[in-house]
Amino acid sequence: MTKKENYLFDNIFAPYRDSEKIFLINDKYEISYLKFNKIVNKIANALVSKGLKAGDRVAVQAEKSVIQIALYVATIKAGGIYLPLNTGYTTNELDYFINDSSSSIVIVDSKIENNLKELLANQNIIFLTLNGDESGSLNESLVQQDENFDPVDRKEDDLAAILYTSGTTGKSKGAMLSHKNLVSNTTVLKETWRYSSDDTLLHMLPIYHTHGLFVAFNLLAYVNGSIIFLPKFSTQDAIKWMKKSTSMMGVPTFYTRLLSDEKFNHDLVKHMRLFISGSAPLLAETHVEFENRTGKKILERYGMTETNMNTSNPYDGERKPGTVGLPLSGVEVRIADKVGKELANGEIGIIELRGENIFNGYWQMPDKTKESFRDDGFFITGDMAYIDDNNYVVIVGRDKDLIITGGLNVYPKEVEELIDEIDGVVESAVIAVPHKDFGEAVVSVVVRSNENLSEDDIKNNLIEKIAKFKQPKEVFFENELPRNSMGKVQKVELREKFKNIFLN
Repeated sequence: MTKKENYLFDNIFAPYRDSEKIFLINDKYEISYLKFNKIVNKIANALVSKGLKAGDRVAVQAEKSVIQIALYVATIKAGGIYLPLNTGYTTNELDYFINDSSSSIVIVDSKIENNLKELLANQNIIFLTLNGDESGSLNESLVQQDENFDPVDRKEDDLAAILYTSGTTGKSKGAMLSHKNLVSNTTVLKETWRYSSDDTLLHMLPIYHTHGLFVAFNLLAYVNGSIIFLPKFSTQDAIKWMKKSTSMMGVPTFYTRLLSDEKFNHDLVKHMRLFISGSAPLLAETHVEFENRTGKKILERYGMTETNMNTSNPYDGERKPGTVGLPLSGVEVRIADKVGKELANGEIGIIELRGENIFNGYWQMPDKTKESFRDDGFFITGDMAYIDDNNYVVIVGRDKDLIITGGLNVYPKEVEELIDEIDGVVESAVIAVPHKDFGEAVVSVVVRSNENLSEDDIKNNLIEKIAKFKQPKEVFFENELPRNSMGKVQKVELREKFKNIFLN
């Protein structure tokens, strides 16, 4: 008889499940690995009691909390597929994700439960609630649950998670990540970044995103480290807890805001082992200012929802501002032209990737999956880059219009379609412009037929339709949009025109 195996749980979470070492820390609690595992087991029992079967999807939109992060591990342990959803998504957006994934269990804040139930009334879904203070029907259901649970059999190629990423046509795609995808990346990052049980990570990232969930949480659990588990970033909280940390993972916004506070200085961070930045480009000037202030060099890396981490500046060796470093062990990186021909160093092309970290394709989108891979198995990222003479990868842009703002992906097409529906709008173009805090900001350029149509009219129209991070920070009105001879809108010209609006 074949031994039962839950590949992700066995490799990442099982080794230290009985450890008395403190795993999660903040002002309210100190939770050991042992206690965390008991919470996980109670949740796993609760999910199974609600009918969860191996391969079922569990969709979750909830504020960051111990129960929520335990829910992720419990879903994996119970054989389910975890579907984390950005807390900024509206109920209309949730309707699409839940329907598209055919989720059998949905966990949301009590405030939106009834609205979602109405939208999904014709679906056979179990609803549970989890609020920011950890109240709700999920927590209430744990009281009678057993603290023991035997992991459900799941092999390395079974799906562990589906993460939705925006689509160029406005239709979001569900990236399917296997147990092996997540385990392989975690084991490589341990060696690359030298993580060990001596590490305490300052964690202020959201956990509906690859960065905070798989990169940060999985890695520290894997090495028996500790996590200072804060709800969100604040400069004062970061400064307060940094004294007890050895490392920090953040997006560029975290670092620019820390640099704006004079209390963030060399003495505060002299004991820190590592600062990592990702999810959005870090300006070279931020690199320089950070090193001048602290004596530390930020380590920048490159990852995607579909692949987790792909490259990293070295732990030992030169960390080059403006680059995302070298390919990780086991990850093949090539720069190719439009037909997949590999280009020489220094030539700009599309990043293509192959390795055990690469996702299994897009959920229920076989055509999209097929067009995203070369015949030899390389994934076509759509990111434009070149490799320099020292084999460091330098990202220069994207062949699509993807905007990365504060580490979150926005595809202009989705926003443009909603703006174009507004009475008085002739057409619109949504672009990215540089922003010191967010890396890039969403800006809309609108041609209107009604001169009374205002910026506030457009912004207010979008409030209930799309998440706040997708909404334009500024709206500009033009008499017409620039076009080439084929009639294609020249967004390059628009980006050039408005590139300094947030930098002055």
